[in-house]
Amino acid sequence: MNHRILTISREFGSGGRTIGRHAAEKLGIPCYDSELIQKIAQESGFSEDYVRTADESAHSFPAAALASRAFGPSVDDHLWQIQSHVILDLAERESCVIVGRCADYILRDRADCLTAFIHADPAFRAKRIVEVYGEREAAPEQRIREKDKRRAAYHRFYTDMKWGHAKNYHICLNSGVLGIDTCAEILCRLF
Repeated sequence: MNHRILTISREFGSGGRTIGRHAAEKLGIPCYDSELIQKIAQESGFSEDYVRTADESAHSFPAAALASRAFGPSVDDHLWQIQSHVILDLAERESCVIVGRCADYILRDRADCLTAFIHADPAFRAKRIVEVYGEREAAPEQRIREKDKRRAAYHRFYTDMKWGHAKNYHICLNSGVLGIDTCAEILCRLF
């Protein structure tokens, strides 16, 4: 049985996670974000904290990550394989929304997968991470740059694709202009 899958990649603070949850709720299907981290942790034996931060570690320094491969696949490579397996398994079992974790790339050969990238201008994102996530007001722009840089490095390392580049997604939405609810509604209509 074929299932429809919506993957959401997003800039930090753009509301991609919230958009994914709203779309899943409207569609009556599950949304996997932190739940995906739990599944990967269970299958890998790694802690949820390790899985959650794995995309922000060695891949921020690609030379160090490549050097670690001199002795075979790294722990992060092993985790990537498990993550890919979990995402592919979910896509086979049920219609769902998957937020992050390079699901857009992992499911790239599936005709039943809609890939979206959510972005917004830095001022919108900075305001949002302070108000919604409780980030400190001192330097939210710095946190945004760091987080996006790490996401881009992780995505590039495992996919050899440019994260956030419009041609790599079916649709790119500016949540700062359209609004969170409108983005979710657009994705539901396209689903």
